[in-house]
Amino acid sequence: MQLEQAESRIGELREELRRHDYLYYVRDRPEISDEAYDRLFHELKALEEAFPELVSEDSPTQRVGGSPLSSLPTVEHEAPMLSLDSGAEPAAVRKFDERLRKLLGDDLAYTLEPKLDGASIELVYDEGRLKRAATRGDGRTGEEVTANARTIPAVPLRLRGAGRPLPARLALRGEVIMRLGDFERLNERLLEQGREPFANPRNAAAGALRQLDPRLTAERPLDIFVYDILAASDDVGHAAQSEVLESLAAWGLKVNPLNRLARTVEEIEEAHRDLVERRDEIDYEIDGMVIKLDELAAREELGSTSHHPRWAFAFKFPPRREETRILKIVPSVGRTGVVTPVALMRPVEIGGVTVSRATLHNREEVARKDVREGDRVRVQRAGDVIPQVVERLPWPGKKRGPAFRMPDACPSCSTPLIERGPFTVCPNSFDCPAQLKGRILLLGWRGALDIEGLGEETARLLVEKGLVRHLPDLFDLRAEQLLELEGFAEKSASALIDGIERASHCDLDRFLFGLGIPEVGAATARDLARNFGSFGAVRRADAEALQQVSGVGPRMAEQITAFFGEPHNSEVLDQLLDGRIHVREVEPAAACEAGPLAGLRIVLTGGLERLTRSQAKELLEAHGAQVTSAVSRKTDYVVAGPDPGTKLAKAQDLGVAVLDEQGLLDLLAGHEIDPPE
Repeated sequence: MQLEQAESRIGELREELRRHDYLYYVRDRPEISDEAYDRLFHELKALEEAFPELVSEDSPTQRVGGSPLSSLPTVEHEAPMLSLDSGAEPAAVRKFDERLRKLLGDDLAYTLEPKLDGASIELVYDEGRLKRAATRGDGRTGEEVTANARTIPAVPLRLRGAGRPLPARLALRGEVIMRLGDFERLNERLLEQGREPFANPRNAAAGALRQLDPRLTAERPLDIFVYDILAASDDVGHAAQSEVLESLAAWGLKVNPLNRLARTVEEIEEAHRDLVERRDEIDYEIDGMVIKLDELAAREELGSTSHHPRWAFAFKFPPRREETRILKIVPSVGRTGVVTPVALMRPVEIGGVTVSRATLHNREEVARKDVREGDRVRVQRAGDVIPQVVERLPWPGKKRGPAFRMPDACPSCSTPLIERGPFTVCPNSFDCPAQLKGRILLLGWRGALDIEGLGEETARLLVEKGLVRHLPDLFDLRAEQLLELEGFAEKSASALIDGIERASHCDLDRFLFGLGIPEVGAATARDLARNFGSFGAVRRADAEALQQVSGVGPRMAEQITAFFGEPHNSEVLDQLLDGRIHVREVEPAAACEAGPLAGLRIVLTGGLERLTRSQAKELLEAHGAQVTSAVSRKTDYVVAGPDPGTKLAKAQDLGVAVLDEQGLLDLLAGHEIDPPE
């Protein structure tokens, strides 16, 4: 066969195989037998082997490939992948609905989608071809798993047109799942091989997605549902989430068939009851129903907190419950020093997961429920994830054991314990071995200093072998010391020391988060860094100054000042900053927030010639403007280039000022802002 003939036949085979993949994995409507599909696939593979110059990344033969990685790189998401506000009571849903109706009026519609219990993923397409995939991670950054995502048959390597405008760059959000039948068969194989089975399908899916060798991922039976557009380079004219779902399906992506619309709380509750009743018939895990405001412009108007969108709510399922017996109650010391009573129980299966430990929260909770060693209890998985003891059950004729009481001294370091409200706390923050392990792990986590190779087992060994007795010791480690630890050789020891050295020069927000300051998560750490600019400024700030930061209230401000005011904490921080850690300062955001464009809400639509869209967005935000993706009555300007789509019409309907690109440049010049060259 000549090259031209081969090229033509390869094109035909690829299109045919893509169509059959779509029919089989997305539509569940195969047209040909497996044998007929295999014949087409092998013909394509043979032609590509004979003409390697014609092989392309989006060919159906190229799903599995590449050498194993040494680690998964961290990438920044195209847009934040937020979590959801949630509740299991109808009253919480009614409150959510009432709040939206008060703000937006009564003419509302909601998209109802099953809350999938899997591994969240970002898929990025360039010109319709799969460019990148990443795990959710901390919501802003995740681990790149592109090679692994390519092995999932329901993930298109190339999107379909199907009469819907396809943006040049498109970031999507979906959930990778493992179906229950596939999960059971996988565990059977693992048991036959003498290996540990997975606890639940979610863990199995997440573990498969994060494999370093894509060939191992390909062996796991993964599936996916896609449910959102995170970002798009072009406006495709969607006015509602229901239209988004239609486009996703038209582009060849798998959309959940249980999605539906509702207009009233009564319809939402009816749909929720229906889903609860059908839950055991569905061949994949769901743990609730996601309620999303359907109108996209209204969503933009409501906005989001740093944690969750204000326009969505997860209506969780009632937890599954079973009965068992408490064998022992033991105090467990966490990273923050809180000592939690933990019930060790006779193992019981709840919703397909074997549970043998459950939290009792604090000493007041133990007293309120009056649970003791030897008691029969009812246990539930809250949100189908965290096991907890619900109540003690009567056991006529059975003599009960003595009431549980918290110890007087820390079970890890023997420091006298103190009480803070209902909690019992070890105050030995940085030197208690149990807390030290957790602090090392947090400091090395990818959202903090990102020290490659510093996992839970290594943190445990460093503390238990006495190599790290105080947190600053971590930055004094030498490679030869690590050779004493199980699992370390010269290469891995040098790699960890190199990782610690790289991490010793770090960004302010990552250092603040890694310190484990009570109440300070990643988002608050970023806000503190942006507002104060230097570690010294954060450390010196009083409660009043801290409360000027968005999201910091009186309680959080009190916790932060108490952390920095504790003498032993100050001693540890001084040691860390004395040549061990170098924290990069940032430009405080005050200048930006008080910038010449502060308070302006601007929407960009269509193409730009002098600037790229991303350049225009960065420039506007750097000088105080807020760049949003949807037009509302609060919008000050819409900047419309060629092919502006529906946003221009919406702006004209609402009477919002419209600028062309020259108008944008004039606006910038009027505030003495120079565009990039």
